[in-house]
Amino acid sequence: METIKLVCAGFGGQGVLTIGQLVAMMGMKKGLLVSWMPSYGPEMRGGTANCHVIVSEQQQSPIISQGITHLLALSQPAYDKFEKQLSPQGVIIANAKMQLPTEYPSSIQLDFNQIATDLGNQKTANMVAFGALVTTLKGFSLEEGEAVIKEKLVNFVDDNVKAYYLGAELASKY
Repeated sequence: METIKLVCAGFGGQGVLTIGQLVAMMGMKKGLLVSWMPSYGPEMRGGTANCHVIVSEQQQSPIISQGITHLLALSQPAYDKFEKQLSPQGVIIANAKMQLPTEYPSSIQLDFNQIATDLGNQKTANMVAFGALVTTLKGFSLEEGEAVIKEKLVNFVDDNVKAYYLGAELASKY
């Protein structure tokens, strides 16, 4: 399995951190070495919150300073903060309203908030993003993502699973 060096970043924080936790849980269930390092201090009140997630068969540093393989950017400031650390082969999953350079052909842009609103529960926007992300993670299936959603989340499980699969479906068109 290829090492995953994921940075999830955006405004607020709880949705971003939850996505990182779900990816970490998927890795743990496969018996892989996992680190999840959140940054959610004063950023929680409107700044950019983020978490670093590494999933690997080998020991890794928990801090990703270079070589991000997957960047989930839910806001322009989040993208701007981490773009320079992205590997040339890196994948970007980003909000559709953001401006991304064309040198990263492996990018998915969806309007996570609008998709969640159209589904009837805007609080599931992070699950739309999670579904899009999982389609890019080699070695992981959509079913494994659904399983960790059901294990981790208590409220709105059906809404979250529906949003997750819609995000995956829309991302697969890229």
